[in-house]
Amino acid sequence: MGRTGILTTPHGKIKTPALMPVIHPGKQTLDVKEFGAEVVITNAYIMYKNVELREKVLEDGVHKLIDFPGPIVTDSGSFQLSLYGDIDVDNKEIIEFQKIIGTDIGTSLDIPTPPFVKRERAERDLEITIERAKEASEIGGDMMMNSVVQGSTFHDLRSKCAEEIGSMGFDVYPIGAVVPLMESYRYTELVDVVMASVKNLPDSQPRHLMGAGHPMVFALAVAMGCDLFDSAAYILYAQDDRIMMPTGTFKLANLVEMPCSCPVCSNHTPDELRSMKKSDRMLLLAQHNLAISLAEIRKIRQCIVDGNLMELVEQRCRVHPYLLDALRNLKKYTSTLEEYDPASKNSAFFYSGPESLARPEIQRHLSRINRIPRKKNLLLLPRSRKPYSKNLHHDLGKFYLKHIKGETLGDSQELWEDIQVAVVDVPFAVIPIEIDEVYPLAQNESPIITDEDSKKFVSAEMEKYMAEFDNVIISAKILDRFDMYTIELDSGGETSENPLRVYSLEEYELDSFRLDVDDREKISSIADYQFGTGAGKALFPDDVQIVKSRKTGKIRHIYEDKTLIATLRATDSVFVLDREGARRLHSLMDYPKNRVVVNADADPFAREGKSIFAKFVIDCDINIRSNEEVLIVNEKDDLIAYGKSLLCGHEIMDFNTGQAVKTRKGGI
Repeated sequence: MGRTGILTTPHGKIKTPALMPVIHPGKQTLDVKEFGAEVVITNAYIMYKNVELREKVLEDGVHKLIDFPGPIVTDSGSFQLSLYGDIDVDNKEIIEFQKIIGTDIGTSLDIPTPPFVKRERAERDLEITIERAKEASEIGGDMMMNSVVQGSTFHDLRSKCAEEIGSMGFDVYPIGAVVPLMESYRYTELVDVVMASVKNLPDSQPRHLMGAGHPMVFALAVAMGCDLFDSAAYILYAQDDRIMMPTGTFKLANLVEMPCSCPVCSNHTPDELRSMKKSDRMLLLAQHNLAISLAEIRKIRQCIVDGNLMELVEQRCRVHPYLLDALRNLKKYTSTLEEYDPASKNSAFFYSGPESLARPEIQRHLSRINRIPRKKNLLLLPRSRKPYSKNLHHDLGKFYLKHIKGETLGDSQELWEDIQVAVVDVPFAVIPIEIDEVYPLAQNESPIITDEDSKKFVSAEMEKYMAEFDNVIISAKILDRFDMYTIELDSGGETSENPLRVYSLEEYELDSFRLDVDDREKISSIADYQFGTGAGKALFPDDVQIVKSRKTGKIRHIYEDKTLIATLRATDSVFVLDREGARRLHSLMDYPKNRVVVNADADPFAREGKSIFAKFVIDCDINIRSNEEVLIVNEKDDLIAYGKSLLCGHEIMDFNTGQAVKTRKGGI
């Protein structure tokens, strides 16, 4: 769910994800703008209660007080409320104060309910938080406003709060009272709290994970849809001679080498730092901590663009056992993550361990192979170099027959009359040979040595897929690799230990093995996999002409007579529609499948081939993923253009700014 964005404020734009360094209004330690900080957060309550600070900020404004020209977010005193149990200000007073001092994004006075309290308290606190949010929405005026999601560790209360305040039109939605979870390494509970909140907040507004300041948690939080972070950790850790890195925390007392190549680490040795005055040392360590934290944010933004954020998440979550628990807990939210995961990316899929099996790309593939019509028989082949269809060997050793239903096969000639050929491999389990070049089935790498989790996963998915066929021919190499038999195959016995024992396996002579992937079957299968069952026949009747690249031999264009229907993109082997392809797909798919519906104002611009902005969209297929081919229609479902979605269906419906679809052609 990670995304890059632009948050516009009265004092400038913020690239998200972003880290907001905490600035104490009375004792600024570092000039954080020198390190690239685009936004900071400070405490309005401290200024409100300190007479001297209050006089200065009322006269000069908050930007001059803390010497920061960019966007400033102010907290309302909720942090002090969580520490001391009571503060001397009410919601209306602190909001009005934030408006007067020139805050860019103010915060209502929520009740930060700590984790694991009794439900009665959480419910009581939540009622106050929601009432104060309503008040803030009425009195905030022109000031941009935060409204904080609370609810302790009760998932339903977090969801309720997110849904209620999410409908009030705030500019930013912080997720509060999670610092105790992070301080006690309760990252598993953190995942549940964040997901319960994010799933019910508007996609068009940034989400702020309050108090998250350690770089080792940024990637995980961004993958769950968080856009902003704040913390004073860069200072607090430095005061304790601790050095933050994305891979954990180091104590200066234990170091013989500095951990990175930032200016502090490059120009000082641990011995030199230890010999300094504490105040000088603290300043240098704070510089390192801030620099490394901002560098991690930049890395995350690049990973989002490249499409490999989850690989970074897996790396970061392996630095601590409790973070690994959190990653494993994230598995139960894979369906939600998949809805936001782009259909195609710039980078390959790298398998880095059993946790990779929960990635959205795998779930999407296992769902979409069911779009391809089943045949009578199935031949399962072992892995080879990718693409599999170009590198399968004819000498593959033993094969076994698994008879499931109907009449058993007589000979290998009968096998080829109605057969689906597929490869079994990690991590995508079963890959029909016609779609083996579609992203990410050919654009992935996994270890040669297969781990036990992968064996179980692939075996289970393979068994589900096999159940739809009459007869299955299985390479013995697959059974060996995935430990799918432990007793003699000719014993004929059944055992609950192995699903393959449900039916007898008999050795099968595959005497005329051949693999010639039919081009028409290939384009039809890719279309079904990409757009839905039946798309292949609708787009590509039997008399189409297939044009291949002279250089690579790959399919490039599909014509009927001289009319271009679609182009198979070389980078990911998915179809890019032309006008005739869009018309045919529109005729096949019932409303609102594959559609983005624009209002009357946008209709003429779409017909001219102009890109579609989200504010003009009135409906869409909610199952659209970003980077997918979509049809652009008007309110009457007239096809007026087609293009590539830049957002997923949920985002298209929620955003009111920015492009939703990059139109390829209009005037249909």
